[in-house]
Formats: sequence, C-alpha cells, structure tokens
Amino acid sequence: MTTDRISAAVSALGVVAGTLVLLMAFDEYQAGGSAGWVALGAAVLLASLCALVRDVRRLRRPSA
Repeated sequence: MTTDRISAAVSALGVVAGTLVLLMAFDEYQAGGSAGWVALGAAVLLASLCALVRDVRRLRRPSA
C-alpha cells in the first residue's frame, strides 16, 4: 500500500513536470520554434496524466 502511495506521488510530480514542459514548448513555439515541441509537450503531459489516473485507481481499489 505504501508503494502505491509513493507511485501516485511520483506520478503527480510527473504531471507537474509535464505541464512545465508544455508551457516551455508554447513559449518556444511563440518565439518561432517548431510546432513539434508543442506536440511533444502534449504527449509528455498526456502520458503522465495516464500514469496518474492508473495510480489513483490502484489506490482507490478496495484491499482484499
């Protein structure tokens, strides 16, 4: 159970990091950079959100 909580906390930090990557990608795009950075930032954020949802579902599952 403790490892599930740690995993959820790491996933939450991953969402924060993914959000920062996406914000930096938007800044780079507005400065004339490639739109690929925005796509990559969105993919990183989506992957971290999926991991967080998986971990939260594991935490909410009733223990046997």
